[in-house]
Amino acid sequence: MHISTKCSIAIHCLIFIHEYGKDKRVTSELLSLSTGCNPVSIRNIISSLKKDGILSVKSGTGGTTLACRLEEISLYRILIAVEPNSLKKLIGIHTSPSPFCPVGKNIYSVLETSYQTMQEDLQHSLESITMKEIVENYHNTMSQSQT
Repeated sequence: MHISTKCSIAIHCLIFIHEYGKDKRVTSELLSLSTGCNPVSIRNIISSLKKDGILSVKSGTGGTTLACRLEEISLYRILIAVEPNSLKKLIGIHTSPSPFCPVGKNIYSVLETSYQTMQEDLQHSLESITMKEIVENYHNTMSQSQT
């Protein structure tokens, strides 16, 4: 299974914006330095998060801030914002089974229910984790690394 790095980059950006957005003008260039990603990739991620209502972006001089509370931002919401079809793409079924083979002609129906259950389980798991928990984990990690 695979979830691309867009999700982790988005989470990285959200932590950065939460931590520094009130004191600094957070731009794609600044986020690019923090994440090690291309500013264009950052702008695309920021745009997706803005469309979902997670971020607010000031035009002109720039600057990005959170548009909602951390408790309202689940990992699922982030993932779907930056990769709308990711759960559907996560589990694939081979495309050319033999229609003449009893297994081949029924494999889609056989796997569909199991795969749907896995996707729903993953969705519920992603919905249960919020940015509030992730930021708390970030703070705990920071305090542990300073001791």
